[in-house]
Amino acid sequence: MEPAILIFDGVCNFCNCFINSIIDRDPKKRIKFAASQSEAGKKILKKDRISKNKVKDSLIFIEGDKYHTRSTAFLSIMKYLKFPYFLLYGLIIIPRCIRDEIYEFISRNRYKWFGKRTSCRMPTKKLKARFLN
Repeated sequence: MEPAILIFDGVCNFCNCFINSIIDRDPKKRIKFAASQSEAGKKILKKDRISKNKVKDSLIFIEGDKYHTRSTAFLSIMKYLKFPYFLLYGLIIIPRCIRDEIYEFISRNRYKWFGKRTSCRMPTKKLKARFLN
């Protein structure tokens, strides 16, 4: 089975903490990662014809031939995580317009609340296989 791919903002501290929590809660290693600023991230986005506007303030979660953005991306990731986190996927029943408002509020304020790095993270040797390059 092809791994799911999560494209994220590599300079966002909040996003990097989220990636760390996914790694800790995805023991089957079914999700691979790429920063949107990395060559791998740019290549995937171009291949899948995902516009830069969608990437700017959103996670992009690719499962096979489809991709998800904003709150749907976040909730789709939850399906891959161990108990109890996969239960959060049940929130998908909340109308997308409501979920996305909450997502966008957090996204707009993430640098203000959590800061920003000057460069993308460099995965450790142990985690290198989880990151696309």
